[in-house]
Amino acid sequence: MNDRPMNDHRRIGRESGFFGTDPMIGSGLPFLLPAGAAVRKAVEDYVHELERRNGYQHVNSPILGKQELYERSGHWAHYGEDMFPPMEVGGERFVLRPSLCPHHALIYRSRQRGRRDLPLRLAELGGMYRSELSGVLGGLSRVRAIQLNDGHVFCAPGDAAAEVAAALDLVEAAHAQLGIEAARYRLSLRGDSGKFVDDPGLWERSERLLRQVLAERGRPFEEAAGEGAFYGPKIDIQIADPAGREQTLSTVQVDLYQPGRFELECAGGERPVMVHRSIIGGIERLLAHLLEVHGAALPAWLAPVQAVVLPVSDAEHDAAAALVRRCVEAGLRAELAEADRGTLGARIRANRHVPYQLVVGPREAADGGAAVRMRDGSQAGNVPTAELAARCAPIF
Repeated sequence: MNDRPMNDHRRIGRESGFFGTDPMIGSGLPFLLPAGAAVRKAVEDYVHELERRNGYQHVNSPILGKQELYERSGHWAHYGEDMFPPMEVGGERFVLRPSLCPHHALIYRSRQRGRRDLPLRLAELGGMYRSELSGVLGGLSRVRAIQLNDGHVFCAPGDAAAEVAAALDLVEAAHAQLGIEAARYRLSLRGDSGKFVDDPGLWERSERLLRQVLAERGRPFEEAAGEGAFYGPKIDIQIADPAGREQTLSTVQVDLYQPGRFELECAGGERPVMVHRSIIGGIERLLAHLLEVHGAALPAWLAPVQAVVLPVSDAEHDAAAALVRRCVEAGLRAELAEADRGTLGARIRANRHVPYQLVVGPREAADGGAAVRMRDGSQAGNVPTAELAARCAPIF
């Protein structure tokens, strides 16, 4: 007997065709089906544009690197137990990356930077890999292969507080667009474990900066020792699942450690600060949370199918198919619900989560239109496809 709550993303995701798993791929390695992939693409496009409008340059970097890269970054010494073991290739040892930041540090270092190049804001949606234990894996919320919306801002020390605040602005804008409410803000600090870089002065400066930003925003927060990154403190934006269990979604971090490890400089020998930020976190965890917040009835701009065209009978098939093509050309994700799939009422119920249901009867077929029905059952009349597309666009 399946006793998962109705808003558990694993139930919704499987029933709605968002994702699946297979033992031949392995635990913690779900795959996205067409519906899930459509939602992911909509989120990616939105965040990419949000970042572009706010001064980010997008890059792409490999999903693995030499072991020595992670020795230099500090991951090997402080985070090694959470990494996959090295692969021996041609006498060299390569590791699936646990984080994108070492690659972005090398991208910064790939050319000489002047003071006018700062702040340099780099962003990437890229894969990272964590050797999670089987017992903690679950659906999309805890996986081993993560597609992370990551970004790193390299800035002068005096600009770090402003860049942290700007990153939080982006987090809050994205959450509002996605319909996400944070459970709480957490200031994650170092602990006593050897997992953390042993440099009290570095930690004190970074923690002071993050506290200052939170205080200036009037944002209540709680402190948590031992939850920081190994190289520095971070602001974690926590979300809660239906059972009240918390997870981190978005994060902003101040890193004074890796710029030194990679000998990053700008003109004059000044060492930049590295601000890590993830606006929406890992795509998998985000999709899980969206399903638990919205169920299968995602906001129109995120819905895997935004408009379904329903001919009343086979006689309207050609007109309905032509309308689907016009919807697709206008930028909508649209499908045809053929008349032979059941009665009109049955097809409407089967597509109850689709934001717009476009019914084509004899009159609509004659004039090339459709009677638009909303998923809440209300009628919207004959709405042009361009207007429907505009209604399904995210707001920046």
